[in-house]
Amino acid sequence: MADEDSVRIVCIEDDPKTIELVKLILRREGFEVIGVTNGRDGLTAIAQTQPSLVLLDLMMPDMDGWEVYQAMRADEHMKRIPVIVLTAKAQSIDKVLGLHIAKVNDYITKPFSPTELVQSVRKVLDQSAASG
Repeated sequence: MADEDSVRIVCIEDDPKTIELVKLILRREGFEVIGVTNGRDGLTAIAQTQPSLVLLDLMMPDMDGWEVYQAMRADEHMKRIPVIVLTAKAQSIDKVLGLHIAKVNDYITKPFSPTELVQSVRKVLDQSAASG
C-alpha cells in the first residue's frame, strides 16, 4: 500500500460531529482527512485534492450521496477514486444495491466502530493499490 502519510481522504457528511469523529479515528492511523458538509463542496474538494479515498454519506440535503457518486463516476479525473458509503440506512437491500449495482467499494452503516472504519479504509486502499 502507498505510504500512509500521503493518503488523503475526503469525508462528505452533513453532520459535523460525524466528520470530527472520522477525523479523530483516521488521523490517529496516520491518514490526512478533509471534511466537507455537503455534496457540492465535496465534489470541489475531490477535484482540488485528488484524494486516495472518499467517505460518502448518502442522506444529505441539497445534493445526496448517490448524486455525488454519479457525478464522480461521470468525471474522468474522479471515476477511479474508491468510495466507501457511510449511512444510517441499514436495510440490507440498500447495502446490496449500493455495493453491487452502483459498485461502491464498501458500505458502513452508522453507528460504526473505530475498528470497523479503519478496517474498511485499509481494505479498500489495499484493493485500490493492488488494482491500479
